[in-house]
Amino acid sequence: MKLWDIAHTRTGDKGNISNISLIVFDNKDFQLIKEKITATVVKQWYGDQVKGEVIRYELPLLGALNFVLYDALGGGVTSSTALDKHGKTLGAYLLEMPI
Repeated sequence: MKLWDIAHTRTGDKGNISNISLIVFDNKDFQLIKEKITATVVKQWYGDQVKGEVIRYELPLLGALNFVLYDALGGGVTSSTALDKHGKTLGAYLLEMPI
């Protein structure tokens, strides 16, 4: 099973920081993602794309985990040469993670 089977994402950016919320479709799956999708796992999943720290925040009443990825956008919107300067595809890529 992949994350996209049980969750969706929302993404945002601020400078060189990407913010990804992973939100379960059904709250019964929140405990599963809470156990499996740690900040360390997310950092490893993105590899060299995320050069800084990854911090995870839990929002159990919303059935969501919020990940803040530092130094993840090639310098940010105004200085990055990346095709996806806002990091919107980072959320889609997270959903490809097998669990």
